[in-house]
Formats: sequence, C-alpha cells, structure tokens
Amino acid sequence: MKLLRITLRWLFLLVLSVLALALLLLLLFRFVNPPTTAFIMAYQAETGSFSGVRQTWVPLENISPWMPLAVIASEDQRFLNHWGVDLGAIATALNAFQDGDGLRGASTITQQTSKNLFLWGGRSFVRKGLEAALAVGMDGLWPKRRIMEVYLNVAEFGPGLYGVEAASQVHFGVSAAQLTATQAARLAAVLPNPRMFDAGAPTPYVWERVSWIRQQMSQLGGTALVGNFY
Repeated sequence: MKLLRITLRWLFLLVLSVLALALLLLLLFRFVNPPTTAFIMAYQAETGSFSGVRQTWVPLENISPWMPLAVIASEDQRFLNHWGVDLGAIATALNAFQDGDGLRGASTITQQTSKNLFLWGGRSFVRKGLEAALAVGMDGLWPKRRIMEVYLNVAEFGPGLYGVEAASQVHFGVSAAQLTATQAARLAAVLPNPRMFDAGAPTPYVWERVSWIRQQMSQLGGTALVGNFY
C-alpha cells in the first residue's frame, strides 16, 4: 500500500508539472512565436532531415483576409463564438462513433493549433482529451486573433510545407498577403489531409471542396467576418 501511495503521489506531481509547463508555454506563445512545433519535429524525425521543412512566419496583417475566412468556412464556422471546443460537434462525433464509425472530426481551429504545437498525430481518446484541455486553456489565455495567426503559420499544407506564407509561395508564386479568395479556398481545402491533397494540382474532389468552401465564405458574410483581425 505504501508503494502504491508513493507511486500515485509521483504520478500526481508529474501530471501537475506537465500542466504547469503547458500553461507556461501557452503564456509565452501568446507573445512569442513558437520556434517549432511537435508536428514539425515529428516530420523531421520521420524523414531524417532538418532541412526539408519550408516555413516562413508572417504576422496576420500580412496574410490576405480571405485566408482566415476560408479556414473558418472550412474547418470551424463557430470559431469566433466557442471557447476552444465545439460541444455540439463533439456530441455529433461521439454519436457517430457509437454507431460504428471511426473516431473522427470535431476539432476546432483552436484544438488543431494545440495539437500541432504540442501533441502527436493519430486518433485516440487520450490525445483528443489532451487536445481539448489545451484548447480551452489556449482560448482563455489568447485572443482569437492570436489563435488564428499561430494556426495559419503552423498548419501543414503539404509534406514538409508549414504555414500559409510558404504554401502560397510554393503553390501560387505569391505572398500570403496576395492570396485571392479562390486560392485561399484551395489551401483550406487540403487541410483535412495535406499529405494526400495538393492545393497546386487539385483533384476533382478537392475542387468540389473548394466550391463548397467558397459558398460558405459568401454565406458567412465575406471578409467582414474577420474584419476585427485587421
């Protein structure tokens, strides 16, 4: 029993230490751009190369307003209103899982940012739980504008291609500030699986997603939706 109590105490202290570290990093990254992410480091370990990553950090004011609008339309239409997680989307995903579907979806932009910064790929309840907890903390500590800025700079848009500036240059030969509405929709369309889909050479399926995203961008009111970011 004594050994069990000691083990549980150390596990409790370990969990507290991890939570404290996560809190400190969240506070730091509100003001300081992350030097790398867990996903970038995983890609570098997977490929055995530290030079194969393309990423150029740009402030949100140097990103076309079509881009945050496109990812909100595509990934998280309640981004401006929820507190890091979308309980309705989670309930829908859990119902689908209980009906026999795989564990899928329901990740907000805030959750995706948390995952990219701190966690790993794959789908499990453990990772989803950590992702949600970090997202709630992030939403409490960061303004929505900062969440969007970090997300657009760390999201994966292709193998080794991170952030909207690098993706814009590679796929369209323009800076992120010059992206058109359709180009932004093309980049947003590949986010569910950036290692399979190519914004520079869209498949018919990706073009269908682009069309749907453009419709949603219009229905959401256009760039006026993200006007407070600029």
